[in-house]
Amino acid sequence: MKFYNTLIRYRLPLAVLIIILAVVTNVYAGFWPSSPLYLVGVILLFSHFFFGPMRLIQEYMESGDMDGAEKILNSVQFPNLLYKPIRSVYYTLKGNIAMMKQDFDGAEKMMKKGLDLGMPMKEAEGASLLQMGMLSLQRNDLKQAENYIRSALRKGLPDKENKAAAYLQMCSIMMNKREFRAAKDFFRKAKAEKPTTPEIVNQIKEIEKYISRIPG
Repeated sequence: MKFYNTLIRYRLPLAVLIIILAVVTNVYAGFWPSSPLYLVGVILLFSHFFFGPMRLIQEYMESGDMDGAEKILNSVQFPNLLYKPIRSVYYTLKGNIAMMKQDFDGAEKMMKKGLDLGMPMKEAEGASLLQMGMLSLQRNDLKQAENYIRSALRKGLPDKENKAAAYLQMCSIMMNKREFRAAKDFFRKAKAEKPTTPEIVNQIKEIEKYISRIPG
């Protein structure tokens, strides 16, 4: 694994070096002795632009090093050359990092690009739609937020924490629309997921203080 990650990290300069060696070998020994070097160099060059360094991001994400992850993302100079599913993940991750920095316009732009390309898994698409809904809520665009979050629930979400978050946001939207029966229904669904994320648990406790007193 470590060797493979090192290979990915230095794949481009290694490809250039091998191709230069192939050219030198070609000049002094002919094409056939140089052909294996050409082949290896071209494969490395192709994989650098087609697959990118996305595998390297995983270790940074798992350790919570978002600056390191962003540095890897920024090293991709030609994202349009990436394989389509990988390009979708690239834009989604760019959107996630922009959202963490509270750059909501940038986050929406990147996430839309990722969604337009199609996500490799429905759950990933659902998670992106949920984040788009959160962005719309930040702008107080409740109608757009509701559309995104309903779409996220239809597509499917990856875990109980995301589902509970989606149901709580729908509960809040329904409360604003004074559709109290629907709000209570979404609140019950959020509780049924039994989330453990402190922020979501605290939201449930706060809503529980008054939701039983509203009509519907």
